[in-house]
Amino acid sequence: MTEDSQRNFRSVYYEKVGFRGVEEKKSLEILLKDDRLGILPPHHESHAQVMTYRKEQYSDVLHALEVIRFISDATPQVEVYLHMHRLESGKLPRSPSFPLEPEDEVFLAIAKAMEEMVEDSVDCYWVTRCFVNQLNNKYRDSLPQLPKAFEQYLNLEDSRLLSHLKTCSAVSRLPYDLWFKRCFAGCLPESSLQRVWDKVVSGSCKILVFVAVEILLTFKIKVMALNSAEKITKFLENIPQDSSDAIVSKAIDLWHKHCGTPVHSA
Repeated sequence: MTEDSQRNFRSVYYEKVGFRGVEEKKSLEILLKDDRLGILPPHHESHAQVMTYRKEQYSDVLHALEVIRFISDATPQVEVYLHMHRLESGKLPRSPSFPLEPEDEVFLAIAKAMEEMVEDSVDCYWVTRCFVNQLNNKYRDSLPQLPKAFEQYLNLEDSRLLSHLKTCSAVSRLPYDLWFKRCFAGCLPESSLQRVWDKVVSGSCKILVFVAVEILLTFKIKVMALNSAEKITKFLENIPQDSSDAIVSKAIDLWHKHCGTPVHSA
């Protein structure tokens, strides 16, 4: 495994938004030379000032939500992040009790996982927001294609397993939203998620396909023993956690096997 594949998610993500060599618990200080995530201007002398603006913006949005009574001290932190994101995106509903949209569920799942990786609340909000925006913008056209790619690569790795899924009418009912929209947040533990999200942040969402394929390969015996789409899907939504690191390592190997050594392959 290359050194890059072993790097911690937080460190890599901080580098991607410009925090070169910053310790994980340290507040964000330096920003991206390449403004791909739209956080800072390209002029480095402006970074400290803009970072101050970002912290002030966080405080202002937080205060606005408190004033209109959308949040209180009892509001879970991930829900606070969601309301902030909705307000800044112009999508805040009239009442916090309104039903969540599917995209809100995705944001919450990612924010909850990110909360385990990034301790500072300001940092966590901005990193979560940028990660979600990357999914919604850069990968907007790629993500809907991942289920088809999953079927293609599973067929190459184990056609018998794919045939079983088809026989059970399970292919169309697999937990694709959990895998590809939430990027396995809520499926894999954070220690394993970090390694997967490293690749997503670095420019490739196709790693998600190979994690899904490897999950099926790892639990092949269990899946082959299940004879209904409902049972297969239920199992895959709640896979045992003790194999997660091995699954991710093998998924990265599969990624390299089928894609060479991709750097920014979507």
